[in-house]
Amino acid sequence: MKRYNVPEISEGVFWVGIKDFNRRIFDALIPLPQGTSYNAYLVKGKEKTALIDTVNPGFEKELIEKIGQITDPTDLDYIVMNHAEPDHANAIPYMMQASKEAVLITTEKGAKMAKIFHRVQDERIKTVKDGDAIELGGKTLKFIEAPMLHWPETMFTYLIENKVLFPCDFFGAHTAFGIYDEDVEEIIPVAKRYFGEIMMPFRNMGKKALDKIKDLEIKIIAPSHGPIYKNPERILEAYRKWTAGETKQKAIVVYVSMWNSTEAMIKTMVETLLSEGIEISLYNLPHADIGEIAKDLVDSRAIVLGMPTVLGGMHPIAMNAANLVKVLHPPLKYGAILSSYGWAGGALRQALEILGSTKIEVVGTLEINGPPSADDHQKIVEMGKQLSNKIKSER
Repeated sequence: MKRYNVPEISEGVFWVGIKDFNRRIFDALIPLPQGTSYNAYLVKGKEKTALIDTVNPGFEKELIEKIGQITDPTDLDYIVMNHAEPDHANAIPYMMQASKEAVLITTEKGAKMAKIFHRVQDERIKTVKDGDAIELGGKTLKFIEAPMLHWPETMFTYLIENKVLFPCDFFGAHTAFGIYDEDVEEIIPVAKRYFGEIMMPFRNMGKKALDKIKDLEIKIIAPSHGPIYKNPERILEAYRKWTAGETKQKAIVVYVSMWNSTEAMIKTMVETLLSEGIEISLYNLPHADIGEIAKDLVDSRAIVLGMPTVLGGMHPIAMNAANLVKVLHPPLKYGAILSSYGWAGGALRQALEILGSTKIEVVGTLEINGPPSADDHQKIVEMGKQLSNKIKSER
């Protein structure tokens, strides 16, 4: 009985991955409102069979049963590890135990990780580098090193005859819905969110990877999370913009307010920016989805950060947001900081320390004691206009 849906995405290429509709957090950090998938692919040649990537812990049995609908799981010749992270590689020991002769294909750095994380023995590992290939019989797998996307051992696999690219996390999306990109109406915003969360800190390496594959004829992009792209140019075009750091006349505004003083300042700033024709993405941090913030950081040109002082420093939620900006390295050019306090300040100083390590030009700051006065609101209007001029002047 064929229990599972195992689509043939290209001649001799089968999706044997997992749809995890119930998962709601990734890396103990990233919310997953649509769940996610752990995509694995079986490639059958005339002589040999290769499994490209595996699945997250807990889904090993389902993976082997899906493979069993296509071929005998004990007869695998190769297991390709594009990336050593457990959501893609955890089932490697399970599959190698099932298929005693299977050889693991990975980069030199990947081999070290396979031994550490997955206890694979040296004699069962074959290392590859840029341009190396293996023959399956009428099907050729070519390997492309893509370090720091988003771990140092990452590589892409390209199926030459079918023109299918398997880029692991690159071009991914955290959603359990759809097999193909055409099945998910809002796939680009979902992919943009994923890029902001995972790939944005590695934009330069992303540009290098895009350059490596620019001359490949690609009919299908089959990532390890989210839908498979039948129209690869759709995601390639988006990634060219995102890795290049292209921004819009847009500001992301993130704030937390305890007794409405900071919120009143933020409202004036938002109204000013809107009146100047600036696109706004507004997040009240206690209720915000960190993934949505990451998505809007991808193409925002400026950030406005608002928070009160708590015990001589930034409100902890605002500090988390500022540190998020610091670690994700978004292409922000400009910033403004608004803060209020009751009996003592300190939040502004701390915010400047955090943002000072970035390349963001802080256009203006204002720290007030108590609710904002009419004069304070006027200062914010002037700051907002100055920030708008900076945003509009940037090409």
